[in-house]
Amino acid sequence: ALALGLDVGDAVLSMGTSGTVYAKVAVPVHDNSGIVSSYADASGYHLPLSATLNAARDIDVIAKLLGRDHGEVAYLASVAPPGCEGVTLLPYFEGERTPNLPSARATLYGMNLGNTTPHNIARAAVEGMLCAQVVMLEATMELGVPVDKLLIIGGAARSQAVREILPQIVQVPIFAPEPGEYVARGAAMQAGATLLGTFPEWGQEGEAIAPQEHHPDIMEQHLAARKKVYGV
Repeated sequence: ALALGLDVGDAVLSMGTSGTVYAKVAVPVHDNSGIVSSYADASGYHLPLSATLNAARDIDVIAKLLGRDHGEVAYLASVAPPGCEGVTLLPYFEGERTPNLPSARATLYGMNLGNTTPHNIARAAVEGMLCAQVVMLEATMELGVPVDKLLIIGGAARSQAVREILPQIVQVPIFAPEPGEYVARGAAMQAGATLLGTFPEWGQEGEAIAPQEHHPDIMEQHLAARKKVYGV
């Protein structure tokens, strides 16, 4: 968060082995549902944060299943329609923390003879992974945390499919910082602040992600399938 130079109104979606969503606010946030936890940062602000156990590896396992590399999976996902003609991946491969389903396993739901195609399954992997993270973003916003910009980081943030599909799910501007060792940079900023008394300001490079037509049905389909399969 320090290295990314977060301001109040910024949120981060980090998609690595696991997923995290956090934002910068001036006061602690309390969530009785248990989805969002309240952390303090190193500058006097607070970082409401939530986490999933599954994120980028959801796409890894579907790439292996389809026998394709990540570029091919991104292409297949790009030619499938939003909602994958009803195919939904509930990506709880290793159980899940958000929602609290530690014993769950992943489910491909809604398949029939017509919609069970490689491109629908590829897109379902991307949609499923993203929707599982957006659940946390929406929970954060429901607590009154302002989110005017969403920064995406982590391995999955480099996926062209992620960059095309995420703007179809969320309606806030999305920015992709250049890949970097942000944890190490943040530690260096803390060391600098210890010596200098103020945090150094380092420029942030990256690209704004092009907006897309909003498809609220993607999130609705994900939540409906989750309710039917897991009851939550």
